[in-house]
Amino acid sequence: MAQRITICISETSYQAELNDTVTARAICDALPIQAQAQRWGGEIYFAIPVACDLEGDIRDVLDAGELGYWPAGSAFCIFFGPTPMSEDNEIRAASNVNVVGKVLGDLSSLWDVQNGEQISVKST
Repeated sequence: MAQRITICISETSYQAELNDTVTARAICDALPIQAQAQRWGGEIYFAIPVACDLEGDIRDVLDAGELGYWPAGSAFCIFFGPTPMSEDNEIRAASNVNVVGKVLGDLSSLWDVQNGEQISVKST
Protein backbone atom coordinates (compact mmCIF):
# COMPACT_ATOMS: atom_id res chain seq x y z
CA MET A 1 0.00 0.00 0.00
CA ALA A 2 1.27 3.50 -0.85
CA GLN A 3 2.39 5.71 2.04
CA ARG A 4 1.38 9.39 1.94
CA ILE A 5 4.04 11.94 2.84
CA THR A 6 4.28 15.72 3.03
CA ILE A 7 7.30 17.54 1.62
CA CYS A 8 7.70 21.07 3.00
CA ILE A 9 10.09 23.52 1.36
CA SER A 10 10.19 26.87 3.15
CA GLU A 11 6.48 27.69 3.49
CA THR A 12 5.15 25.52 0.65
CA SER A 13 3.86 21.97 1.18
CA TYR A 14 3.58 19.21 -1.40
CA GLN A 15 1.64 16.00 -0.93
CA ALA A 16 3.22 12.83 -2.30
CA GLU A 17 2.92 9.06 -2.21
CA LEU A 18 5.71 6.57 -1.68
CA ASN A 19 5.56 3.26 -3.54
CA ASP A 20 5.58 -0.10 -1.79
CA THR A 21 9.26 -0.96 -2.35
CA VAL A 22 12.17 -1.80 -0.07
CA THR A 23 13.71 1.64 -0.65
CA ALA A 24 10.44 3.52 -0.15
CA ARG A 25 9.83 1.64 3.11
CA ALA A 26 13.38 2.49 4.29
CA ILE A 27 12.69 6.17 3.53
CA CYS A 28 9.38 5.98 5.40
CA ASP A 29 11.14 4.40 8.40
CA ALA A 30 13.65 7.31 8.43
CA LEU A 31 10.95 10.01 8.60
CA PRO A 32 10.83 12.78 9.63
CA ILE A 33 13.79 14.10 7.65
CA GLN A 34 15.19 17.64 7.77
CA ALA A 35 17.70 18.84 5.17
CA GLN A 36 18.80 21.66 2.93
CA ALA A 37 17.55 21.55 -0.63
CA GLN A 38 20.03 21.44 -3.48
CA ARG A 39 19.04 22.26 -7.06
CA TRP A 40 20.31 20.66 -10.26
CA GLY A 41 18.19 22.18 -12.98
CA GLY A 42 14.72 20.65 -12.67
CA GLU A 43 15.72 18.40 -9.79
CA ILE A 44 15.80 19.04 -6.06
CA TYR A 45 17.88 16.60 -4.06
CA PHE A 46 19.20 16.20 -0.52
CA ALA A 47 21.05 13.57 1.48
CA ILE A 48 18.96 11.34 3.72
CA PRO A 49 19.90 8.78 6.39
CA VAL A 50 19.04 5.80 4.19
CA ALA A 51 21.40 3.29 2.56
CA CYS A 52 19.85 1.19 -0.19
CA ASP A 53 21.12 -0.35 -3.41
CA LEU A 54 19.48 -0.08 -6.80
CA GLU A 55 16.34 -2.23 -6.85
CA GLY A 56 13.02 -2.57 -8.61
CA ASP A 57 12.03 0.32 -10.88
CA ILE A 58 15.40 1.89 -11.74
CA ARG A 59 15.71 4.55 -14.42
CA ASP A 60 17.67 7.63 -15.34
CA VAL A 61 14.83 9.25 -17.35
CA LEU A 62 11.92 10.25 -15.13
CA ASP A 63 8.49 11.84 -15.41
CA ALA A 64 7.71 15.20 -13.84
CA GLY A 65 6.77 14.72 -10.21
CA GLU A 66 8.50 11.38 -9.73
CA LEU A 67 10.52 10.86 -6.56
CA GLY A 68 13.77 8.96 -6.68
CA TYR A 69 16.46 7.65 -4.38
CA TRP A 70 20.00 8.02 -5.72
CA PRO A 71 22.19 5.37 -4.05
CA ALA A 72 25.47 7.00 -5.13
CA GLY A 73 24.73 10.00 -2.90
CA SER A 74 22.17 8.54 -0.47
CA ALA A 75 19.90 11.27 -1.80
CA PHE A 76 16.15 11.81 -2.05
CA CYS A 77 15.33 13.43 -5.39
CA ILE A 78 12.32 15.35 -6.65
CA PHE A 79 12.22 15.50 -10.45
CA PHE A 80 10.16 18.25 -12.09
CA GLY A 81 12.00 19.43 -15.21
CA PRO A 82 15.05 19.08 -17.43
CA THR A 83 18.44 18.74 -15.73
CA PRO A 84 21.93 19.52 -17.08
CA MET A 85 22.07 15.87 -18.32
CA SER A 86 18.77 16.11 -20.24
CA GLU A 87 18.43 15.94 -23.98
CA ASP A 88 15.62 18.10 -25.32
CA ASN A 89 12.79 18.21 -22.74
CA GLU A 90 13.43 14.90 -21.01
CA ILE A 91 14.06 14.76 -17.27
CA ARG A 92 17.33 12.88 -16.79
CA ALA A 93 19.03 11.99 -13.51
CA ALA A 94 22.83 11.92 -13.20
CA SER A 95 22.57 8.09 -13.13
CA ASN A 96 19.96 5.46 -12.34
CA VAL A 97 17.70 6.06 -9.36
CA ASN A 98 15.18 3.89 -7.56
CA VAL A 99 11.77 5.35 -8.37
CA VAL A 100 10.12 5.57 -4.95
CA GLY A 101 7.00 7.67 -5.44
CA LYS A 102 5.33 10.70 -6.95
CA VAL A 103 4.38 14.25 -5.96
CA LEU A 104 0.64 14.82 -6.27
CA GLY A 105 -0.51 18.11 -7.75
CA ASP A 106 1.11 21.23 -9.16
CA LEU A 107 4.89 21.26 -9.46
CA SER A 108 5.39 24.76 -10.91
CA SER A 109 6.52 26.40 -7.65
CA LEU A 110 9.44 23.95 -7.40
CA TRP A 111 11.25 26.12 -9.96
CA ASP A 112 11.40 28.84 -7.25
CA VAL A 113 13.32 26.65 -4.75
CA GLN A 114 16.86 27.85 -4.13
CA ASN A 115 19.95 25.98 -2.91
CA GLY A 116 20.06 25.86 0.87
CA GLU A 117 16.32 26.24 1.52
CA GLN A 118 15.03 24.19 4.44
CA ILE A 119 13.20 21.06 3.43
CA SER A 120 11.39 18.51 5.54
CA VAL A 121 9.70 15.24 4.70
CA LYS A 122 7.21 13.66 7.11
CA SER A 123 4.48 11.03 7.16
CA THR A 124 0.98 12.32 6.57
